[in-house]
This record gives sequence, C-alpha cells and structure tokens, in this order.
Amino acid sequence: MPARDVRAGPPPGLNAGDARGAPVRRDAGEGSAGPFVLGVDQGTSATKAILVDAAGEVVARASAPLARRDPGPGLVEQDAAELWRSVLDAVAACLRDAPPGRVAAVGLSVQRESIMLWDGGTGEPLGPLVSWQDRRGGELCARLAGAASLVRELSGLPLDPMFSASKAAWLLDRHGRKGVRLGTVDSWLLYRLGGGHVIEAGCASRTQLLDVRRRAWSPELCELFGIPDEALPEVVPSTGAHAGAGALHPSLAGVPVAAVLGDSHAALYAHTAGRPGGVKVTYGTGSSIMALAGADMCENTAREAGLCLTIAWDDGAPAYALEGNILAAGATVTWLSGVLGVEPDELARLAARGERGRLHIVPAFGGLGAPWWDDGAEAIMTGFGLGTRREDLARAAVDSIGLQVADVVAAMRRAAGPVTELLADGGPAANTDLMQWQADITGLPVRVAARPELSALGAAHLAGLETGVWSRGELSGLPRHGRRHPPVLPVCERRRALAQWHSAVARARHRTSRSGEAEAEASDRGS
Repeated sequence: MPARDVRAGPPPGLNAGDARGAPVRRDAGEGSAGPFVLGVDQGTSATKAILVDAAGEVVARASAPLARRDPGPGLVEQDAAELWRSVLDAVAACLRDAPPGRVAAVGLSVQRESIMLWDGGTGEPLGPLVSWQDRRGGELCARLAGAASLVRELSGLPLDPMFSASKAAWLLDRHGRKGVRLGTVDSWLLYRLGGGHVIEAGCASRTQLLDVRRRAWSPELCELFGIPDEALPEVVPSTGAHAGAGALHPSLAGVPVAAVLGDSHAALYAHTAGRPGGVKVTYGTGSSIMALAGADMCENTAREAGLCLTIAWDDGAPAYALEGNILAAGATVTWLSGVLGVEPDELARLAARGERGRLHIVPAFGGLGAPWWDDGAEAIMTGFGLGTRREDLARAAVDSIGLQVADVVAAMRRAAGPVTELLADGGPAANTDLMQWQADITGLPVRVAARPELSALGAAHLAGLETGVWSRGELSGLPRHGRRHPPVLPVCERRRALAQWHSAVARARHRTSRSGEAEAEASDRGS
C-alpha cells in the first residue's frame, strides 16, 4: 500500500473554510493541562466537539447544528458543504475557550450509512449527502430481493435501503460514473483534510458493498448494485495517521487524526474501552444496539435473529460486533413534538403523566428495522379513542423507543446468549423515566454513561491510545458510567406489555389494506 502524505491541507480547488456561521454552544473547563485529545462527532443533527485531558475529563465542549432537507416522502438529504462548516464551527468553538496545552491527537466519529459523490478532479460535491434515514433505495432493493441471501452472506447485512449501496446506485445513475468519488461522511471529511480517498473499515462495513470477513470490496456486491471499483475509496484501519488536522483549526497544524470510527462503534468503544462485555444502546434519531462478538459465532445466528454482523473497529486486528438498528427513536419524539406544537423536552414531561399500555405508536415511518427488517411496514397508532389525551400520545411515543430496543435485545439473547446489563448513551438516555422503562421492559439493569458525548469520547479514547496519551490499562480505568436503573416491573406485567406491543407491530406489518387498494383500483379499471 503506498504511503499517503497526511500533512497536506484540502485537495486543490477546496477552501478549508472558517468558523463562522452556525450558532454554537460552549462549556469550557479550567485548571487542566495537556496533553489533550480532541474528539469530534459528526452526527445527523449536529457536530459535537470535546476536549479531553490526560485524566479523561472533558474540559471543553461545543456543538454546531446541521440542517436536513426532506424533499419528498422517504427522502432525507443534507448539504456536504454545510456539514463541513458545522465541523469547523464546533472545533473552533471548542478550542476557543479551552485551557492552554498541547493537543496530541484528534479522534473522529461520524454518522455511518449516509453517502455522497464528489468530482475527483475539483473535489466539488455532486448532488446531496443522502442520509442514512433516506429510503429512496427501496425500489432497487425490491428488484434485488432474489439476491438477499447473497447480500447477507457477503456483507453481513440485510438487504435494506438504510445501507449505502442502493443510495450510491441512485447517485451514480444521476451524476454519472466517470471521474467521480463515492464516499461516506468519514471519507468526505478525510478527503477535505488531505488524507486522500479512504474509508474506515467499520464505516465500510455499513455500505453493503464490503465483504465483511475479507474486509475488502466485494466484486459480486459491486456488480449487483452497479458500483464501479474506481469510484470506491481505499479501506483503511480505524487507527493511524490517515490525515492531518490542520485544516480544522490553525492550532492543530501537525496534529494527526489518529482514529476514525462510526458513531455507534465509537460509543461502544467508550463504554467498554474496546473489551468484550456488555450490550450498548445508543439512543438518538434512530437507535443502535451493539455488542462485540466473534465473526464465526455470528455467522449462523445473525440472520435468524434479524441482526447485522459489522466491523466495530480495526486497531491492528478487526473487532466484530452484532448490531440491531432501529430506524425511528428520537425521531418519533421529534415528529410528535411538531404535531402537538411543543418542544421535545416538554413532550417528555407530558409523557410522564400519560397512561401506559393502552395506546401504542409503531413508528414505521420508513419501514421497520431490526429485528424485523420490513421495508413495507407502515406507521400506525392503535388503542386510541375519544378519551385519548396528548399526555397518552406522548407516553406512547417515548415508550415505543424502549419497546423497540427490547425486541432487539431479545434477538441479541437468541443470537449470542445471556445479556446481563445494558449500557446506555445518547440524548434520550438523560430521560430517567425512559431508562427505568427500558430496564423494566427488558428485565435488565441499565447503566447510563456519565457523559452525553459518548461517540466523541470513544473516538478521543482510541486516538489517545494510538498516540500514547493513555496505555490500555489507563484507558480502562477512566470514568465511564453514572446512574444505574434496576428493573422493578413484575415479570407478568412485562410479558403482558410486550404481547400488547407485538400485537401493534403485527398490525403495522399487515398487508391486507394494500391488497384491498389494489383490488379497488382493478375494480375501477373494470368499470
């Protein structure tokens, strides 16, 4: 593999940008000394940056928002230039009031299955960043249904438009295949940082184009989706100086981007310090439930359980994980907040006063993810009546998050054996009512991360380990978890609640209504 110069700035024709524009939030600490590690988490709705000292304490933090566009049903897009600016804004704000000291390394975590094209000569984006939430690849996935077993066998993933491949095919069909570069968010950011056209192994495993066991692009999958080899980035490990950080901020000149991870993978790393043990639940717009597991053990069980086999990270040796992805978690709360005209925090307060169990919302806005992987499921609400209050709607929306997670945890138990506890992170993990419900509906204790920015923290931890800020023993000893929620719901009530939920899910997956529509259309044509 030829060596790459990681000291250079952005490729020719690209402006590194500045730190103006988006509003930011800051919270800097005092009294810490370097070396520091900067963790940057480029997420769906915002970019977050944290500065971590040698004791593992977060001494500065900032965030910059990122907008999304919904140009049509099932379509979700973001602007690549705005994404880059949000990264610059968050980094600049984090470093502005940081205590004096040397930054030794940068760790980067990113949203995963989102995909984009850019011109290989000019570096200019071609079309939008097509979000992981986007479902425009559904038609292609339906046409390829006969190859679903092959896709699962090679990629470790179910054939579903959440993953990058079908969206990549859509972009290539519209913008051509000659002289283009195809990449995920980590690819785009590393390209802007002068690191060449590369993709981190864990993010590559989420494209549905990687042979997950060989850790190389699959000719069969690329041919199936119509993806040219020359458009794809080089697959690189999670650690190593893949780029320099100077384009992020002048003070970072000469500082390596020493670790790159998918956001859910980074959160798992932060929870476990890279060691097996524990099932991680990251609550966000969607949710990711993940646990380290051996590839051989997963091979025969992931398919039946409705779980994904993915590369968690590669720090010299690949670590594999089982994962279940929920498409709508926090997104359900955001949607209902808009419907009711309240802020999400107010909706959470309303939920605490709502009646539990009578009303269910199955948030299949773009189908259902794990463990069902049913692209044809439809969002429904069951059990409502004239006496239904908005507090009850709020309760159903929040509870749907815990119920979906419970289904994936049950699949984890079937695939990998006993689960002893859940490790929780993400914004909704701050909701103590939701965390208690999660413990009750799974029958497992829930331990909540001590800090909210766990993806950024995991990337920082791996970058610091790579550059010698911490040894493995020191990393394992850093503070990680805060409050613990033991289950208190009686087993009989838990079983009843799950049975009611599964009845609602079965209705969401029912196809009779669509068959009836087809019959009605045929009748109209006949008359």
